[in-house]
Amino acid sequence: MTVDRSINFRRLISFVFLVSLALVTALPLSARERDRLPYGEGLIVNIPMPESDVEQVVEDVAQNGVIRGTKEYNKDEFISGAKAATSSNVFPEWTEGGKVFYKVREQAIDPRNFKDGGDVGTLVVRYVVQAQGDKNTVLRIDALFREDFRRTVHPSNGSVESSEYKDIHEHLEALELMKKQNVEAERERQDRLVKKQSLAAGGNQSELEAFPQSSSSHADVAPRRLSTENPPAQLPPASQTPAQLSSEQVLPAQSLEEQVKNLRKQVERLVKAPGAPLKSAPFHTASTLQSLAAGTEILILISTPYWYGVETHDGQHGWIMRDQLEQP
Repeated sequence: MTVDRSINFRRLISFVFLVSLALVTALPLSARERDRLPYGEGLIVNIPMPESDVEQVVEDVAQNGVIRGTKEYNKDEFISGAKAATSSNVFPEWTEGGKVFYKVREQAIDPRNFKDGGDVGTLVVRYVVQAQGDKNTVLRIDALFREDFRRTVHPSNGSVESSEYKDIHEHLEALELMKKQNVEAERERQDRLVKKQSLAAGGNQSELEAFPQSSSSHADVAPRRLSTENPPAQLPPASQTPAQLSSEQVLPAQSLEEQVKNLRKQVERLVKAPGAPLKSAPFHTASTLQSLAAGTEILILISTPYWYGVETHDGQHGWIMRDQLEQP
C-alpha cells in the first residue's frame, strides 16, 4: 500500500510539471517577442547634408508640438501638446558634442511602445546633431518615458525614434527640392539676361521688345510649364486671315486654352483667412519673406506632406503650410 502511494505521488508531481511546462510554452507569442524588442537602442543615422541644414530641420521638428510613434489612447495617431526644450533631467547630461534638442510632453498617460510603461509621466525625445565634415551629419534620436510617482524610466522600442526621423527626412527632402528650384530659377534668370544683352548688342530692338521681360507674371507661368508636356500647335502663316483658317487649325488652340484653364485649377490656391506668412523654407522657424493676405492667389510648384512650395503673382517663391490654403 505504501509503494502504491509513492508511485501515485510521483505521477502527480510529473503531471504538475508537464502542465507547468505547457503553460509556459503556451505564452502568447507577442509577449515573448516584446521581451526581445530592442528597447533603448535609439536611432543613429548618417545624413549626406551639411550640419546647418539638418540642424534647422531638427529644430523645426522639435517645435512642432507632436510626438509620433506613440499614443495615449487607441484612437490617437500621435501624442500632441509637446514643447521644445533646451534640456531635460529625464536624460543624463549629454557630453559628446554636437547640438542637442529636446521635445517634452508632461502628464503623458501610459504612452505606448515603452518597456513596462504605465501610469502618468514625462515623455521626452532627444535629438543630437553632430557634423561629420562639411557635407555629412550624424543624427541621433532617443526617447524615454519617466513615471511621475515611481520616477522609473522606461526606454522606447524604437517606434518613436523611427517615426520622428521619418518626419525629419520628409523635411530634408523638401529642403533639397527648394534648393534645386532656386538653382533652376537662377539659371533661367541668367539665360534671359544673356539673351537680352545679346539682342541689345546686335541692335535688334524689335526682337528685344518681343523677348519676355520677366517670368514673374502669373499668366506667363502656367502656359510655359504646360508647354513642356503639351507643345502648342503650329501657328498659321501671318498672311492668312481668320476667315481662311479651317476648323481643324482653330481647335488645337482652343484645346490648349482649355488645358491651361484645367491646369490652373489644379495648381492655383487661395490663402485662407486671416492670411498666412510666406516662409523662406519649409520650417516654422524659417524667416518670413512676406505676409500674404486672405484671398491671395498663389501657384503651387512643390507639394510635401505638410508644406507647399509656391509662387506669388509678383514672382516671389516661398513655402506655406498646406492647411493655410483653400483646398479645391
